[in-house]
Amino acid sequence: MGKAQDKLVDGLYGLGWAGVKKLPEPAAAALGQRIADFTWKRRGKSVLRLESNLARVVPDATPERLRELSHAGMRSYMRYWMESFRLPTMAKERFGTDVQMKDDHILREALASGRGVVVALPHLANWDLAGAWAVTHIGVPFTTVAERLKPETLYDRFVAYRESLGMEVLPHNGGAAFGTLARRLRSGGLVCLVADRDLSASGVEVDFFGSAARMPAGPALLAQQTGAILLPATLYYGDAPKMYGRIHSPVEVPEQGTRQEKTAVMTQALADAFAQGIAEHPQDWHMLQRLWLEDLEPRETAGHGAGRPEEHSA
Repeated sequence: MGKAQDKLVDGLYGLGWAGVKKLPEPAAAALGQRIADFTWKRRGKSVLRLESNLARVVPDATPERLRELSHAGMRSYMRYWMESFRLPTMAKERFGTDVQMKDDHILREALASGRGVVVALPHLANWDLAGAWAVTHIGVPFTTVAERLKPETLYDRFVAYRESLGMEVLPHNGGAAFGTLARRLRSGGLVCLVADRDLSASGVEVDFFGSAARMPAGPALLAQQTGAILLPATLYYGDAPKMYGRIHSPVEVPEQGTRQEKTAVMTQALADAFAQGIAEHPQDWHMLQRLWLEDLEPRETAGHGAGRPEEHSA
């Protein structure tokens, strides 16, 4: 993330831990909307980048429509933050009523197979809420990877928060994290990874809305090496407090090809599933950074995320 987004994340976390989780739900929602409206009206780099990204997702949108989408997008983004800060205070039974996941039987059947399951998601709606749903409603703890944040106190708070919801959070440190994830999968566990942006050297080039982008190889490699089932998932917001989602059909490991070729095919299949969910609900895609290769600046070679401190590759 850039310095401006670092400050935004630090400020939001400080605000959240200090008071948002103590606010009544309507007050927290209203605060989020006010922050979103203020940020959107300033037309800063993040808002302009969001509009540029949305222009690729909705290529026939007029300038007025793009502004409407980016405004709704900032409100969706701030809703994510306000909800996330309040999740540890929410009654657990709400995760089963506020979240409705279409075709969740695919996930349940995959877990019942004992092979281990990798769920890969884009930055749509509220990943944390979906994670809380999986832990409480499906009844399965899971492991994920988080990029180490600065300052360390912020990272520690972030990990403690996720773990309070029943998630195992591993630091993003390359091979060590991959090895732990592989062990969890071989024991039949669940791994969840946000996987729609990876600008590292290991990122896999995919066609995404007609142009080249890079996404992490981790989900496909984990499925190949452990025999785990790879499931794309997409989310979207309804009227508060509802969130909806879909578990997509498994991404199969190709029978032919090198490991690199198989990884490319599987990652493209993830990208296609992500694109379907994003195209249907573009206002809930929280991608406030450059993603497509032709949009990248020469110095931008290893950025991660979309303004959230999250999991992007294994």
